Amino acid sequence: MRLALHTWTIDTVPLDRALAVARATGWDGVELRRLDFTRAAQAGGDAGAAVAASGLAVACVGVELGWMWTDGVERGRLLAVFAEQCGRAAALGSALMMSPVDKGRGDVARAAASVREVGDIAAAHGVRLALEFNSQAEQVNTLARVREILAGAGHPACGVLLDTYHLGRSGASLREVDDLAPAEIAYVQYSDVPVRTVPGSFLDRLPPGHGTFPFREFFAVMAAKGYAGFASYEAPNEAAWRRDAADLAREAREATLKVLA
Repeated sequence: MRLALHTWTIDTVPLDRALAVARATGWDGVELRRLDFTRAAQAGGDAGAAVAASGLAVACVGVELGWMWTDGVERGRLLAVFAEQCGRAAALGSALMMSPVDKGRGDVARAAASVREVGDIAAAHGVRLALEFNSQAEQVNTLARVREILAGAGHPACGVLLDTYHLGRSGASLREVDDLAPAEIAYVQYSDVPVRTVPGSFLDRLPPGHGTFPFREFFAVMAAKGYAGFASYEAPNEAAWRRDAADLAREAREATLKVLA
C-alpha cells in the first residue's frame, strides 16, 4: 500500500517545506487541500508547479465542503471550486478528489442529487470523488449514513472515503467495513483515536498504534478487498504542531510501517 502525507498533518509549514519533508522522510505521495493552493498563490507561488517539481505523487486533492445542501450564489461558487480542483487534480496526475460531507442537516434525497451533480463534474475531468462522513457532523456522521447517500446517487464516479479516525469515533465495527463492496471504496485516510476525546473536537489525532483503533485488522480487511490505492496520513493535532514537521512525518511513517508489518 502506498503511503501519502496529508498537508494538514504538518499545517504550520508552507507547502514547499511540507513537500520537502514528505520526500525526505520517505512518503510515496502527498494529499493536497484547496487551502494549499490558496496559500501558495497568496505567497506569490504556484502550488501545482511546486508539487510537480517535488517529484511526489499526488494521492488526492480536496475541495471545499458545503455543496450538498447549500443554495444560490454560494452553491454556484462551491461547484466552481469543485470543478477547479478537479482540473488541478487531473493536471497533477491524481485520479481522486475528496470532500467531507456537510456538517449540518438536510434532506437525504437532495444530498444524493448533489452527489450526482458533482459526480458528473468529476467524471468530466477523469477523476473520482471520495466522499467522507464526519463523526462530528450533525447528520452524516456514520458509515451507514454516507453509504445511504452514495447509494441514492448511484454514480460510478463517486465512492466512500474510509477515514479510520472517523470510523473509530463513530463506533463503526470492522464488520461494517467488511460489508463494503470493493467498488464502493474510493480512498483511505488514517490516524489514531485518543483514549479520551471531546465532543466536537478533531485536532487530537495520533499516529497508528498510539490510540484505540485496530489498524492491523483494518488494513487486513483493505488487503482482502483488493484496495491498491493510497492511504493518506491525516493527523492534525494542535500539540504536535508545536514540534518539528520532519520529526512528526518520520515518526508517523515508522508507526505506520509497524502496524502494516
